[in-house]
Amino acid sequence: MKFSAALDVNVVAHEATDEVNVLLEIEAPAGRSTTDRAATALQVVLDRSGSMQGAPIEGAKQALIALVQRLDPTDVFGLVTFDNEAQVAIPAAPLADKADAIERIKAVYPGGSTDLSSGYLRGLRELRRATGDADIRGGTVLVISDGHVNAGIRDADQMADVTAQSARDAIVTSTLGYGRRYDETMLSAMARAGNGNHVFADNPDAASAAIAGEVDGLLSKVAQAVSVTVHYEPQVQSLQLYNDLPANQIGDGQVMIELGDLYADEQRKLLLRLGIDSLSALGLTQIARLELQYVEMPDLVEHTVTVPVMVNVVPGDEATGRVPDPTVQSEKLFQEAQAAKIEASRAYESGDVDGGNARLAESRMRLDDAAMIAPVAAAGAIHDELDDLGRMQAMAEETGAQYMSKMTRDSYHQQNRKRGRRRS
Repeated sequence: MKFSAALDVNVVAHEATDEVNVLLEIEAPAGRSTTDRAATALQVVLDRSGSMQGAPIEGAKQALIALVQRLDPTDVFGLVTFDNEAQVAIPAAPLADKADAIERIKAVYPGGSTDLSSGYLRGLRELRRATGDADIRGGTVLVISDGHVNAGIRDADQMADVTAQSARDAIVTSTLGYGRRYDETMLSAMARAGNGNHVFADNPDAASAAIAGEVDGLLSKVAQAVSVTVHYEPQVQSLQLYNDLPANQIGDGQVMIELGDLYADEQRKLLLRLGIDSLSALGLTQIARLELQYVEMPDLVEHTVTVPVMVNVVPGDEATGRVPDPTVQSEKLFQEAQAAKIEASRAYESGDVDGGNARLAESRMRLDDAAMIAPVAAAGAIHDELDDLGRMQAMAEETGAQYMSKMTRDSYHQQNRKRGRRRS
């Protein structure tokens, strides 16, 4: 695992209030051959409420059949469906009989209302039971839903608490919002707290592609329970994480950031802001220590990688002419663009199309600024993001607030929470 840190400025003023931005980059190793991978566990929780009738449920079933065909007989798979109550369609267990699993998927039919919490909790119970029997560490729960919750737990924060507890047990929760009527606040909150992905699929083909992508990651997983702990000195008066990831104070001067699982060749970026006050010793000084911890797959070996964060403390007049590192500064602008994007999503969700459009324009302005100073290696991704925003702005009036809220939320998740891409 490669782990590095870069500062926007490495010179800070002596005995003064100052700040530095720290860009963390993590690169997962290449995976082993598929024949050498460890058995994995996937529990699908599928919405079969009445709104899924027709193409949505049939498309989901075809995607799940394709999923089953890709898994190995030693992989644990289970399917829980839910409407106003949860039903175990396929008990979680190693896939010894794929033909039987496929027939059970084909037999799923749409029902009544939407009690997502009952489906999720039942799916969790199935996954925990099956992985205990199969001696598999953790697993993934994939929730697929097309509607607003109208039964069971309806509070997004309460559901997020449940998925956060699952994440502490090495169970990742990913969510797929299907169509234009699902609750993006609920599903994205569950994925955020559960260290998983949140994806928007507007039609059966997009849903199939999203499910296939989740399986791609699952089958190429190289690290579990990845976290970065920031150990900072007393002179660091504030710490801000730009990425919207679970972070908790775990002791004096220690904050742990949860990244979930990493897949083969995956690259991730985190951006921190450290507010510093009154560094009294001139010269090279350590202000923080970054500790990357993860469990290597498939051997379940725990690793720790440590990187110091050092600054050069100089008299105030020497610090005035410093020039920020363009890579870190462009990432800061990129993250500010993402903050404007999530505000756009919230505006659209409330029905405020003009407000959402204004926030998207603000996001694009930040990205323009980022592209102007970014190194060539980083500029391509920023221009891709600018193109995506341009398409979103062009379709805003035509598609309406409901669609735009989901599009911008999906984009925010990928570009802020899961910042970084796999190498091609």
